[in-house]
Amino acid sequence: MNSRTLHQGLAGLLTALSLLAAAPAVAQKASADAARTTPLGHLVQVEGMRENQLIGYGLVVGLQGSGDSSQIRFQGQSVANMLRQFGVTLPERNDPRLKNVATVMVSATFPPGYRKGQTIDITVSSMGDAKSLRGGVLLLTPLMAADGEVYALAQGNVVVGGFSAQGQSGSSVTVNTPTAGRVPSGATVEREIPTDFDTRETVTLSLRRPHFQTATNIVRTINGRYGEIASTRDATSVEVVAPANPTQRVAFVAELQKLGVQVGQELPRVVFNSRTGTVVIADGVRVRPAAVAHGNLKVIIGEQPVASQPAPFGRGETVVLPQSSVVAEQDRGRMFNWAPGSKLQDIIDTINRTGASPDDIMAILQALDQAGAIDGELIVI
Repeated sequence: MNSRTLHQGLAGLLTALSLLAAAPAVAQKASADAARTTPLGHLVQVEGMRENQLIGYGLVVGLQGSGDSSQIRFQGQSVANMLRQFGVTLPERNDPRLKNVATVMVSATFPPGYRKGQTIDITVSSMGDAKSLRGGVLLLTPLMAADGEVYALAQGNVVVGGFSAQGQSGSSVTVNTPTAGRVPSGATVEREIPTDFDTRETVTLSLRRPHFQTATNIVRTINGRYGEIASTRDATSVEVVAPANPTQRVAFVAELQKLGVQVGQELPRVVFNSRTGTVVIADGVRVRPAAVAHGNLKVIIGEQPVASQPAPFGRGETVVLPQSSVVAEQDRGRMFNWAPGSKLQDIIDTINRTGASPDDIMAILQALDQAGAIDGELIVI
């Protein structure tokens, strides 16, 4: 073996060793990229395959005296109209008052693509002053959509998760909500909702959270897999050329929903719930250099009536005089200072250690946002 052959063998061995050393890094990078991707089906919904809301008005019967009271006048009118359909005519100006009947609103969600004869779940909610719907039966109720057409018929036993009990002394106990319940598979579809999903030349994918970068990534992913068949005009939808055959189109959309797409970087948010004091901080929120001083002013007003009595054998009367005490307390103001680029979670932890309430946290973060010290979006709900 000459020296040239030996050098070539050593070079090939070194190349193979370098490839083996780089293989774990390449695999690690590929796994990290796969971890950052999200299935396309989680990011979009197919236009023409959406849910529709249904609503109806009906009667629940068979209650044990827990139905609407005599104050609900439309209950008697509804019962009279129902009896009239079965040939029972009541005297004029005589509306029945039945304690075992409750007027209810029935709501349901019509899933996309459902056909005649399929069943859907319904929700029954009391409309009057009924105390409980437990043990009741919903009578046949038409369910209409926004166009006024009837798409389903509902009827069945109402399943109620709560209950209410009351004693003769007036004391009562209520668990959950006894005036609302569900009827599983309680409505039967009688009319189909038409869709153009199988007739259009393209399939429209509507983004659940519009974003320009996400829409761009969706187009690149689809075109990289199937060729130049996807395009977008804005941040809310993507048009994809789909097969004309309905069976092939369904299979094609199913494959699209499996594609992994990188989600565009969104502006991190801080969400306040002003009613409950809940603070939700998204990952990535940062704070610029800032110093905050925060203190609370507490005012306490106390009332302690004092009885004033006359002297012995006096002719005066005993009277009660009000006596008020007003005390104002000012908590010591605390100064907080954070370094640039600090995470917002670090700020929350620092404030929490001082015993601040959620209202204090909300006030501080709102002040930081007004000062332009938060790199993110502040939302109050």
